Amino acid sequence: MPTTHVNHNHLLYFWVTAREGSITAASKVLHVTPQTISAQIKLLEDSLGVELFERRGRGLGLTDAGQTTKVYADEIFGLSRELQAALRGEPGGSVRELRVGVSDALPKLVCHRLLEPTLHMREGIRLICREDGVERLLAELALHNLDLVLNDAPIPQGVNIKAYNHPLGECGVVWMASPDLAERYRSNFPEGLSGAPFLLPTEDTALRRSVDAWFDQHNIHPRVMAEIADSALLKHFGDKGEGIFPVANLILDEVGQYYNVVPLGVIDGATEKFFAITVERRIRHPAVAEIRRRAQSGLFDGAINAL
Repeated sequence: MPTTHVNHNHLLYFWVTAREGSITAASKVLHVTPQTISAQIKLLEDSLGVELFERRGRGLGLTDAGQTTKVYADEIFGLSRELQAALRGEPGGSVRELRVGVSDALPKLVCHRLLEPTLHMREGIRLICREDGVERLLAELALHNLDLVLNDAPIPQGVNIKAYNHPLGECGVVWMASPDLAERYRSNFPEGLSGAPFLLPTEDTALRRSVDAWFDQHNIHPRVMAEIADSALLKHFGDKGEGIFPVANLILDEVGQYYNVVPLGVIDGATEKFFAITVERRIRHPAVAEIRRRAQSGLFDGAINAL
């Protein structure tokens, strides 16, 4: 029969294993043998009356019960650290971490708009951001090393993790270029763009697929100067006059302020979408809930066809 008392030592062994992704890795962190960790996790499973891990290929994955237990263990041991900090008189003892993975394809100015409200919540939040390819970020999310992943599309097909898409909003897309390039191609837009120099996101992004569809629709054959995964680097190349590039119209004004570029024309039919991806169907982390609430309460209003 499951007991009503959770042994925190057993829970610690489970939590470190879930966080590190394997019993072997956890044994190095805890400085105990893998056999000891296995035994402690088995005792916890017996006391809770559920299985917390399941075999996935050669590794371990969390069951649904394991994922729920991990969420509560995060809070329990996070509160323990806060208690120790508060008793030592350290400032910020009550600060809670929000660990965000940002897809390298996303415009960083939009990410700032999405994340900035978390820094001003009544409940103290310490924001920890990591930028990488979406598949690597989703792997970290599955290991509960991240609280959410921001991406321009839902979870890709073929990615074998249990996670949930939370749509945040969408906006239109505009071509921008240096003033010289814009003046050269504006008078015959879009028909005169064949052979024009372009800077494009890489082919694995949703924005690139939208842009390619627009080229086909208008029978435009671009001269692709560079394909760049990092959205900020792409804008830097555009700032130097190396080519025409797409920008989410939500940040049109900011891009014009930060870079020596101007709008050229709307990419009709193209949109850039934004998703928060979490391992929870029902969002529990207050900062993630605030991101979704603020995004869905007007951030993207009027941002589809505006120029």
